[in-house]
Parts: sequence; structure tokens; C-alpha cells
Amino acid sequence: MKITLAKTAGFCFGVNRAVQMVYDLIAENKKACTLGPIIHNPQLVEELEKKSVRAVSSPDEVADDEILVIRSHGITKKLYDELTQSGKQIADATCPFVAKIHKIVNEHSKKGSTVLIAGDAKHQEVIGIAGHCEGEYIIVSNEADIDELYNSGKISSEKDLIMVSQTTFNAQIWEKCQKNLKKVCTNAKVFDTICNATSMRQQEAAELSLINDAMVVIGGRGSSNTAKLFDVCKASCDKTYLIETAKELDMSLFDGCESVGVVAGASTPAGIIKEVIYTMSENLQPVDEQIMEEKETVQKSFEEMTDEEAFEASLSGLTGDQRVEGTVVAVNATEVTVDIGRGVTGYVSAAEFSSDPDVDLLSEVKVDDKINLIIMKINDQEGTAMLSKRRFDAIAGWDNIVAAKDSGEIVTGFVKDIIKGGVVVYTNNVRVFIPASQATLSRNESLEELKGKEVSFRIIEIGRGRRAVGSIRSVLLEERKAAEDKVWENIAVGDKFTGTVKSLTSYGAFVDIGGVDGMVHISELSWQRIKNPSEVVLVGDTVEVYVKAIDAEKRKISLGYKKEEDNPWTIFMNTYKLEDVVKVTIVSMTTYGAFARILPGVDGLVHISQIANKHVAKPQDELSIGQEVEAKIIAIDEEKKRVSLSIRVLLEDAAPVEEEAVVEEAPAEEAAPAEEAPAVEEVVEATEEAAAEE
Repeated sequence: MKITLAKTAGFCFGVNRAVQMVYDLIAENKKACTLGPIIHNPQLVEELEKKSVRAVSSPDEVADDEILVIRSHGITKKLYDELTQSGKQIADATCPFVAKIHKIVNEHSKKGSTVLIAGDAKHQEVIGIAGHCEGEYIIVSNEADIDELYNSGKISSEKDLIMVSQTTFNAQIWEKCQKNLKKVCTNAKVFDTICNATSMRQQEAAELSLINDAMVVIGGRGSSNTAKLFDVCKASCDKTYLIETAKELDMSLFDGCESVGVVAGASTPAGIIKEVIYTMSENLQPVDEQIMEEKETVQKSFEEMTDEEAFEASLSGLTGDQRVEGTVVAVNATEVTVDIGRGVTGYVSAAEFSSDPDVDLLSEVKVDDKINLIIMKINDQEGTAMLSKRRFDAIAGWDNIVAAKDSGEIVTGFVKDIIKGGVVVYTNNVRVFIPASQATLSRNESLEELKGKEVSFRIIEIGRGRRAVGSIRSVLLEERKAAEDKVWENIAVGDKFTGTVKSLTSYGAFVDIGGVDGMVHISELSWQRIKNPSEVVLVGDTVEVYVKAIDAEKRKISLGYKKEEDNPWTIFMNTYKLEDVVKVTIVSMTTYGAFARILPGVDGLVHISQIANKHVAKPQDELSIGQEVEAKIIAIDEEKKRVSLSIRVLLEDAAPVEEEAVVEEAPAEEAAPAEEAPAVEEVVEATEEAAAEE
């Protein structure tokens, strides 16, 4: 007996995104809870509970240290606003398909439109959609509800109406709802918001139920989309069975069957699907393992994509036969109407006109413009078509990408997202993956700084399924080489540059001066003694430097950073003169005197004989470290950059210091008598000895 597993079985990207978000929080050792079960699958919910992830029914139940995960169904605008204002930590896993509906109903209801929502009034997704309506909304469950609304006068052609659907709504009922609404309210705008993955899932289920003797539907009994799959299959195949796990399988139900089809809801984990298939294959013909491998590959690719990219990847493929040229006949803020010939009027929504969510259609196109489009859906009965310019641009962009790979030309694009392993760049609506190793010049550079920036890159690989890989690094290397050559052609000692600090070492800082790195030795960073370059500069700082030396053979450049006007000695000489009285701070002591800080970088020596007007056995008897005192400058050796100070001269009431500073032969290591002071030369000599010891 043959088993056929639907290609669309299992997690859609929205569910996978929500579940993965929870597992990521677990991996980061963060406490998480979900607003209601994360998905309608009791087995997975139970597994998460074992990992301490609980489901709460109200934000009031969330602890301060917990992160509240909003599931893929979304929530009302009021609740979302309350959550953000409360300061609670939230992780929003609302499916992009659902978020798009929120935006549609919010924008149109603000303008006064009545919103019809096709779906289950008790379903959380529908409750969330209704909660984003700013005005009147009505929930309908089938086409009969629309007829009733019209007959009762609640809707009419005079009313401004729009209609959306729950993403998991039954596709066949949705078609009937649209038909009935257009019949009674010709001006109503209909937004086809059934998730494409849901539509494909239901379509494949319908097809399988027509060609198989029995159907197995796998999924949680509380799952709306699983229930709809069951209804779709049951309509064509009497032997349709809904199970949650393999344990519920009754193989006797398949007696006399030659083929069995298997489908699964969007919230059914792959592990449960596998278990069901393997259990069935013990008695029936095993399913081809390639199907499961392909599904896992697709699932993995979803995990690598951002939300919007996965949203795009879930849409139907494009073919050349769908390309048309249309003439714009009308345009408003949300939609462009075009004539594509053959008596068909086409509509291009703002979302399908451009990937820019803020696109201004009124400024982008005007009546009679010709635009290239892709046909997404045609309603032959009404002579209308849903069209996409964005997708046409993506196809044309892909052709350019392939050509760029062959020619090696440089293309430009904007970095949209930072993902695991690299960055995602969009060029002409085409997604290009740039691995981390190819995104920057060096591995220690942050990828986050690239987000939102325009970059130049080359296409280095074209893969299956319109997958392109690029390299920013190859372009940067070329640019750097060109800049480096230009620098070396003109550089000379004394040249000044504005550079960027690229890295620090224990002995200095490397500075990029425009394609070439030069080194500022630690001794050139500051006039004062420092232990580490980080005391003066940090990586990323913009600095003014000048060329001190060039080694053209080894291509090495020595740079200077400290400026003469910042030289403490220069500042001292410009500020003070001999016999000035200055306030100083004692910073160290020796057997022959004390060193006092005049200004940062310049210390003067107060010889032991110049500390007091009496005999001093040791400096510590009169002074202490950190003490502030007044002293007189009694000698300046400009050549050796030495200063001698005297406290004693300010204390004496008798003879001037010049009369006392005449003893030329007093040894530096001996204290002078109280009535005598060493000569200036001796004080300076002591200063030199002290400096040598320091």
C-alpha cells in the first residue's frame, strides 16, 4: 500500500518562528511564558512546560523576570499598547501574515471603512484582528452571513466596506464570501489575506483526498487550520481520520485501502509527523525518505531567513508566463489600478508595488504610466487580476544578479538584516546572503554596524532556489589596495592626517590614515608617562596624526600624536618665570628632598636644605605626600628641563635667598646648615640625581 505525505505538511514559517523564539529564550537561560499556548499542539506545549515555559491567560500573571511571548495569532492593539506601556518584557512572535491584516484593518477603519472579517469569532487571531479596528467591524463565518447582512441593511453599496479573512480560513468558503459580497456591494474592497501556505495546504489536501482511499490528518484538535484540513479531506474522502500522535493510529482502519494520503496542520511538529509515517510504514509501504529530507531542508532555510524573507519564500513561485505590461488608469494611496488588456482590470496593492512599507503610490506613478507586472491571481468571471510590480522587479533583479556573477561586476544594495552567520543584503528586490567572513575586512569588526547601510559587493556563488551569496570583503580589499597605493605615492615625513584608531597593543596604537595603517608608539601618545594606549585613545576614535618616519621598503609608517602645544614643559615656560611663587603638591620624597608637582608633567625639586628655615633631618619631618604648599622658583634649567624650588626662602625674614645660595661645594647628599642654603647649581644637580633615580 502506498503512503503519500503532503509536501506542505508541518510547521509553516510563522509557527516555526514563534516556536523557535521560545527555544532561543530557553537556550539563553531566560525565563519565558506565552500568552496562551504557543501553538495548538498539546504535545509541544507539554514539552515546553517541562522546560519551565508556562502558558498564562493574562499579562497580570507574568513575573517581573519573565519574558512574555506573543504567539503567532497576534493580540489586540489595546492589549499590545498596555503591554508596552507596562514595561513588561515581551517577544512578539505575531505572524507577518497576521500583522499585515492588522495594518490593513487599522488604516482603513481609521478612514471610516466598515471592516468585514471572515473567520471564527472565537479564534484568537480573529479577536486580535478585530482589536485593531478603529471603527465598526462585523465578523462573518460564511457566505450566508453576508447575504443576511445585506438583507438587514447592515451593509450596502453606499457603505465604504473592506473585507479580510482569518489567515487559516477555509479557502472554498472564502471564495464564496468574496463572490457574494461583490454581488451585493460592488464598491467593497476585498483583501485576500488567507495565508498562502494555508491555501496551498488546503489545496494539496483536497487533491490528495481525491486520489487516495484514505486520509490521515495530523494535528492538535484545538488547531483551526488542522480542523479545516480535516473538513477539506472529509469532503472528498469518507475515510478521513484526525489524530494528534501516532499512538492514536488504528491500522485496521486501512484494511482494503491501496493508498493513503497524509497531511498535517501548520502547528504539527516534524517529529510527530515522522513518528506517524514510521508507524504506518511498519504495516504499509514505507514513505520515500526524500520527502522528509526535502521538508527539513526547507524548514532549515526558513530558520536562516528573517521574518519578511520567510514570508516572501512562503509565497508561490513565479514564472515567465505571468509577466504582463499594464497601463495605469487610476491610483490612490493604497492601490494602483491598471489595464492589462484582454478586458482585464488589474489591481496592485502598495505592498505588491514595492518592498518599502512607506511607499507613496501617488508620487511613484501617475495615470497612463506603463509598468511591468506579475499576475498573481485572475478572476475570469469578474475580469479582474491581482498583480505585483515588486515580484516582477525581483525576477528582473535576479537576472541581473546572475549576469553580475558571470561578469564579476560590483553591485550595490542595502543591508537589511543581521542573521546567524552573516548579513542579508537586498539589491533590486533580490535577497543576497553575505557570510560573516565576507562581510568585513577583518573578523573582529561588528556586523551590526552594517545594518541599514548601502554596501558594494560581488556575487561569488549562485545556488539552487534563487539563492545568491556575495562578498563585501573582496570589494573592500580592492578599495583598500587602491587607497594604499595612492597614499604611498604621495606620503612624506611631516604630512598630517585625520585617521581612525583601528587597534591597540601594549606598545602603541595602529591608525588608519586612509588605506594605510601607521603606528603611534606609546611614547608618542602622551607627554606624560602612561601604562597603556587606552588611557589616551580607544578603537574607533578619530585622531589627528602626523608622519614621523617612513620605511618604504617594509611599508611601515611611524606616526606622531602628541602636539608641541600640549608639551607640559612648553606650557610651564610660557606660564612661569624665575622667582615666581607657585602653589605645588608634594608627590614624592627622597633622602635629599621632595618633588613637588607644579603642573601635570612638570615636577620641581625642593632640596632638603630648602624645605625649612631650620635644620631638617629628613623631608618627611616637615612634608607629606599630597600636601599643598607654596614655593618659589629659584632655578630653571631650560636645556635639561629641570626646576628647583624653595619653601625656605618664603619663610625667612632675614637675608634674600640670593645671598644664601652662594655655597657652591655643598654635597647633595648632606643637609646644609640652617643658616646656609645650597647654591642653585647644587639644587639643580640634586634635581638631576633625583630624575635619574626616578
